[in-house]
Amino acid sequence: MNVQHILAQKGRKIEIASPDLPIAQAILHLASKRIGALIVMDCAGALAGIISERDIVRALVAGAHALEDRVRDHMTELVVTCTPDTSVSDVMDLMTRGRFRHVPVIDGGELVGLVSIGDIVKHRLAEIESEKSAIIAYIAAG
Repeated sequence: MNVQHILAQKGRKIEIASPDLPIAQAILHLASKRIGALIVMDCAGALAGIISERDIVRALVAGAHALEDRVRDHMTELVVTCTPDTSVSDVMDLMTRGRFRHVPVIDGGELVGLVSIGDIVKHRLAEIESEKSAIIAYIAAG
């Protein structure tokens, strides 16, 4: 299975932030959408980074004044991406090795989706359940 299958199930909606968005507004956006990260796009529409809950927590360690900072001050700029054809196991490996929970999906230079660790786990559990059902059916058939 690949990332394309996950996007087909969950959809391709992506929550975007400007690099100039205040951190306080980014927090409100994350909370209102019940998500853990925002893709940061520059004024030309190119991927500029990603701002996650972890990035924000690290910023707030310095003090509440960080709420006035801009997303660009605390976002992760070197974003690891994948394509729709990337296998689910490869994305799991990327997330595990990189210790991050969100991977933007790029197709032909265009941002087409975002997969989270929750998406990966949900997909993997469905695969395991399907395999279990197939094994039970095989055993029952004798």
